[in-house]
Amino acid sequence: MKKLSYYVCISLYYLIARHLPGSDTPYSLGSKKIRGFLCKRIFKKAGKNINIEHGVYFASGRDIEIGDNSGLGLNCRVNGPLKIGNDVMIGPDVMIFTQNHRHDRLDIPMRLQTDPKRPVVIEDDVWIGARVIILPGVTIHKGAIVGAGAVVTKDVPEYAIVGGNPARVIKYRDGREV
Repeated sequence: MKKLSYYVCISLYYLIARHLPGSDTPYSLGSKKIRGFLCKRIFKKAGKNINIEHGVYFASGRDIEIGDNSGLGLNCRVNGPLKIGNDVMIGPDVMIFTQNHRHDRLDIPMRLQTDPKRPVVIEDDVWIGARVIILPGVTIHKGAIVGAGAVVTKDVPEYAIVGGNPARVIKYRDGREV
């Protein structure tokens, strides 16, 4: 019965709920609650008060965990394995990748040279700005801020504010020197 419930929920999400209005519109019609209800049954783990916005794509969602009071912004595209902590804000159009293609063998097309999946971890109290790209295997540590448009290629330290391509530490929220 649980398997049937998963398939019903994922079908309802991609056919209907994904296309409902964003939660910030006056005509949202409870879309935040509907998407949250479905995602609690789709994701590996989902905390309280999650916010999955309009247009979010998460493939099967089976290897995604999201903590309390966290959300995925408008039109995000994420893949698992992905672990999102508590109180995480993820802006619109963010892309999180957990797998890449190799290119070292010339006898096999690059599209067939996939690396194994590497999980992405986003710890508690993180803010990820609009249109950020996060690459496989990255951990964004507690309290970090990732500026809009950044491309995160390596781990982000606790309380760091990063930006750019590739993302670099700009400063620290706790007063440490860069």
